[in-house]
Amino acid sequence: QVQLVESGGGLVQPGGSLRLSCAASGLTFSNYNMRWVRQAPGKDREFVAGVGPSGGSPYYEDSVKGRFTISRDNAKNTVYLQMSGLKPDDTAVYYCNAAGITPDLTDYWGQGTQVTVSS
Repeated sequence: QVQLVESGGGLVQPGGSLRLSCAASGLTFSNYNMRWVRQAPGKDREFVAGVGPSGGSPYYEDSVKGRFTISRDNAKNTVYLQMSGLKPDDTAVYYCNAAGITPDLTDYWGQGTQVTVSS
């Protein structure tokens, strides 16, 4: 059974930092691109950041470039999102997504972790 379990969300003041983690199990982690996607209240899900199977070539949504860093540890089957310079507009539920590198692989989603940026 595949599981993606996010952690690290919470309440933080504007300008603060958080690190999200997503621990994967039940899949061959190195066969997946890993992404973070967020959904704010009343809005569609929005791509935030992604990283390839080996950890190279990270890519980001424009509004988080320079503030967020995605990384992965394949030995721990875990992907991270280091967030700094947080803004109220970053408030959302953050989801971890495993996207297979070949079409025969199923995509998976975590249950999400809430990030609230407020003073």
